[in-house]
Amino acid sequence: MEIKQETFQKFGKNFQENLSHLMLQDRTFCDQISEVLVVDFIQYEHLRVFVTMLLDYRNKYRSHPSYETMATIITSEVGSYTDALKKQLTQFYSKVINNHEIESAEFIKDHAIEFCRKQILKKAMLQSVKLLKSSSFEEIQKVIEDAMKLGTNVDFGHDYHMDIDERYRVKARNPITTGWSRFDEITQGGFGESELAVVIAPTGAGKSMALVHMGATAVKEGKTVIYYTLELAEPVVGQRFDSCITDIKLNDLLRNKFNVIEQLKEINGHLIIKEYPSKSASTQTIRSHIERLKKRGINPDMIIVDYADLLKPVKSQGEKRHELEGIYEELRGIAQQQKCTMVTASQTNRSGLNAEVITMEAISEAFSKCFVADFIFSLSRTPQDKQANTGRVFIAKNRNGPDGLVFPIFADWSNVTMKVLEKSNHEEDKPAQSTKDNLTYLKAKYAQTKSK
Repeated sequence: MEIKQETFQKFGKNFQENLSHLMLQDRTFCDQISEVLVVDFIQYEHLRVFVTMLLDYRNKYRSHPSYETMATIITSEVGSYTDALKKQLTQFYSKVINNHEIESAEFIKDHAIEFCRKQILKKAMLQSVKLLKSSSFEEIQKVIEDAMKLGTNVDFGHDYHMDIDERYRVKARNPITTGWSRFDEITQGGFGESELAVVIAPTGAGKSMALVHMGATAVKEGKTVIYYTLELAEPVVGQRFDSCITDIKLNDLLRNKFNVIEQLKEINGHLIIKEYPSKSASTQTIRSHIERLKKRGINPDMIIVDYADLLKPVKSQGEKRHELEGIYEELRGIAQQQKCTMVTASQTNRSGLNAEVITMEAISEAFSKCFVADFIFSLSRTPQDKQANTGRVFIAKNRNGPDGLVFPIFADWSNVTMKVLEKSNHEEDKPAQSTKDNLTYLKAKYAQTKSK
């Protein structure tokens, strides 16, 4: 049984011209479709010639031709064609040169890939029927699987020869503010796309306060934030955001309900709070929830998980530290997949309970999970700090700037406020007359802590 050769005829001439143009304009798309494209799918001869020239050049020189290179190829080879074909080819390329804008480019890409993959799959199925007669089931499976893989990947990696310009192009991180100007200064504007930030703190020190502060600031900046809470109910977290955004104290929210509502009308950002019981949700649960939100048109700029240590591993790996490492790697993967910022927290071990400055050595269970993160800061608050609403943050890791810095903070749960200060409010820190002096003092404190 033979399958009749289909073409792009049903899509029309304009579709096929734009498809041929896209293969020249978009190298990544050309990589993808060349896996599944049969040139004879193209109905018009001059376009088949054009695409053949393009693919032959790529195969021979292991690079993608520019518009100028393609013009040279056409000029040098067009003499061997009939007058009619020569005219069609030169007229088509004149349109390409004079108009680089292609309407409905994504539509054309999707439908072209889908059409080509269907034809490849049909061919594989026909081949499988023949194999069925010899009972080669494993071979049949391989033929079908191989066919289904073709044309699915849009990213084949960095081609050293083809992507020279890419190596020297400045890539925008599109950072989101951290919520603290001092942090923004040392991170080149905040947390970037695909980056993972982690707060380290002992229980009751203010991990959730810091996470809410960062989320609230992003929402006020017009960003879309998804907040996963694994300890507290959704309304409780919502009230903390209310207090942080409006600067109305938690205890005063109820009597100021209408004031809160009016202030929130001025906020352009979008916040989704989703509660999962502790150890009931995994990173796969989060992935599925994000995909459901995206179907509603909600695309996250920042994802906050409060907090990662309470997630369930996707699969048991025996030792808890290995499971935690896997969770943090998965969270970083989600950030990369969604091209957004991921922020979470981690519990310290007992050594961090009363430490004045908490280092990464105090991180609970799996120190190696820190290797995955792009930015890590610790939050330390002694019993005296909690009474005075003070504390310290230590910049433990910073891929985009300096680390090893210590800053004093003001942390007030009454309105979920956390401020990173340039000067300390501690009575014991009176000798510090400037930010520089204060940091010197705090670093000395940190050194003492490490030496113990």
